[in-house]
Amino acid sequence: YRFSIAWPRVLPRGRGVPSSRGLDFYDRLVDALLEAGIRPFPTLYHWDLPQALQDAGGWASRDTARAFVEYAELVSMRLGDRVRHWVTHNEPWCVAHLGHEVGEQAPGHRDPAEALRVAHHVLLSHGWAVPVLRRNSPAAEVGIVLNLVPATPASPSDPDRDATRAFDGFFNRWFLDPLSRGSYPEDAIADRVAKGHLPQGPLPFVEPGDLAAVATRLDF
Repeated sequence: YRFSIAWPRVLPRGRGVPSSRGLDFYDRLVDALLEAGIRPFPTLYHWDLPQALQDAGGWASRDTARAFVEYAELVSMRLGDRVRHWVTHNEPWCVAHLGHEVGEQAPGHRDPAEALRVAHHVLLSHGWAVPVLRRNSPAAEVGIVLNLVPATPASPSDPDRDATRAFDGFFNRWFLDPLSRGSYPEDAIADRVAKGHLPQGPLPFVEPGDLAAVATRLDF
């Protein structure tokens, strides 16, 4: 049974003192699933950022990635003796693009440059959290959920081929490449530079060691 743990339910302020009622709820849920012979498959982040963290900058702030690791530590210490499968994030593309580039989901921003920064911080928080989950839940498998879309040109024409490449670059490879290769796709970076969403040169939101952390080994 795949379910999503609500960060605000466990840490109403995003950090600090947890809610005992929130943690107790997930304790009971995991125990009830196991008693019924059902494998618990929790996701730690499914788009519900605590408001206090959003007020402090949200996923555009690198500090939110650090807060996510604290949250992952707390939850996995509580449930890690029984949970054998962990998902860090559900569909980072939605958090970045729908939430921060086109404004269709919370927090409703329309800033393409911010969306790229958000995407990186979500992936970074994933990479930082994976070893924490493995330490607190040694027998568990750890992964991430991406919403991937096949891309096929409408015709063999060069414009259609390039449109397909560009779509695949941001929708799929912008997340797959750092997770599996430790780098962002060069063609997709060039697309964003051409649109004015990124400056020429190194990506401004990537710090030394970030991509190695993002590319930490996954089980699924």
